[in-house]
Amino acid sequence: MINLPTILAIAPFLIFLFLLLIKKVTLLKTSVITLGIYTALAILYWKILPSFLYISYGKGIFIAFDIFIIIFGAIFFLEILRELKIIKNISYYLSSISKDYRVQVIIIAWFFISFLEGIAGFGVPAAIAVPILIGLGIPTIRALVLGLLGNSTPGVFGAAGTPIKVGFAGLNTTSVPFIASLLNSVGLIIPVFMLWIVTKGRTNRKKEFFEALPFAIWSGIVFIVPSILTIPLGQEFPSIVGSVVGLVVIIISIKFGIFVPKNILTLKENKEEFQTMSATKAFLPYGLLILFLIFWKIILGKVGIPLWLGFKHTFNLFNPGFAFILVGIIVALIWRSRKKIFSASTKLAIKGTIGPFLVIASMLAMVQIMINSGQNLSGLSSAITIISKIFETTFLPFFAPFVGAFGGFMTGSVTVSNIMFGTLFSTAATNLGLSVSIILALAVVGAAAGNMIALADILTAEAAVGEKNAERQILKGVFIPCLTYLIILGIIGLIIFRVFN
Repeated sequence: MINLPTILAIAPFLIFLFLLLIKKVTLLKTSVITLGIYTALAILYWKILPSFLYISYGKGIFIAFDIFIIIFGAIFFLEILRELKIIKNISYYLSSISKDYRVQVIIIAWFFISFLEGIAGFGVPAAIAVPILIGLGIPTIRALVLGLLGNSTPGVFGAAGTPIKVGFAGLNTTSVPFIASLLNSVGLIIPVFMLWIVTKGRTNRKKEFFEALPFAIWSGIVFIVPSILTIPLGQEFPSIVGSVVGLVVIIISIKFGIFVPKNILTLKENKEEFQTMSATKAFLPYGLLILFLIFWKIILGKVGIPLWLGFKHTFNLFNPGFAFILVGIIVALIWRSRKKIFSASTKLAIKGTIGPFLVIASMLAMVQIMINSGQNLSGLSSAITIISKIFETTFLPFFAPFVGAFGGFMTGSVTVSNIMFGTLFSTAATNLGLSVSIILALAVVGAAAGNMIALADILTAEAAVGEKNAERQILKGVFIPCLTYLIILGIIGLIIFRVFN
């Protein structure tokens, strides 16, 4: 039954949608306004105890600070690589692995974007890779669609595991990474969709598609399997290691002619090439990064600094952002670059990090207020308890991926989607007697699928190639793949609970 507490609990979400989708207010302003509304409601209607309002803001800021370090480090690292022309050289070597345009597209839009999503996320992968696809001769809109497709599956473990680690902060996520990695196998369809899209409009489309179909399926397998096997190392590694191992296997496959199209087809002759260093030197920074992340995890994975500021918070010394920064500095020293590269990269990193940090801090604080609003003088249940009743349906396993995708669509972030809906899913699943881990896993994989249609990522990718007002065409290109992805996930969710629960 819809009553006043329910209306007021969901009202800020409706205002969030109105501001973001109808009024076209930026995600940052929308997040801050929504937090302000929930704060006012918590004080005036729920009459939350002041100490719990303080705790809500404090936890939101401190948890968001962890992700600030990750995003800052990732951008700092990538800016140094960009300034040293390392990314351009990597682009050259990736596109030189094969002359066939179908193989090139999958290598760049699937493996390279997956790697970039694994280390950075937040719209960076498509912005870097789409210009490379255009350079291969792919039409701009189609290249944007391909870039967004690749920005999906690896998003579950993107930005070094941030979506689960930060997005579900405070929840029991022990089993979530492994279950999510298994559900992420749905990502096998992404290279197939890439192949279908890139062959669109070709005279012999069906022949070109089916000729390269085994390669597309194989590309999906060699990314997914290492991703699953890497889970014991930690949720920071599946997208990073999966893409690296997958690319190595693909290079070997191409060398021995395994699953490679028989006819070599190109789109653009005499393309501009950029090579100023050996392949070993170009890929050295990424090799160092993976080694640093692994050893950092082993040495400092469980080491933290406990803080007490009226609430408990542990600052974990294993933060991937530190590894990004350190490797970036080492690479700059190896290349003997000018000192100003550090200041320039730092400024760009700070500029690119402040926005996401404020968005995530606002959303985390809002969720904490929703949780803590039950500690009040009004006698009302918490806002999170009230809203979770809406989610309490036996079809939750089917709808969870769609709700997660909706969060990804709105915010352009798997992490923020998880922050918004994670506690709601956890509460609803508990009340329904369903496995919280499975529901959360379905939600995070769905949110990653929602990255395909994320407005923020679309705009970022458009800006990178100078395209404007093409959102409708791009959404049209990614809608069917996204919907197919979510339907498959939803059906798997229903089957799991109907058969095993």
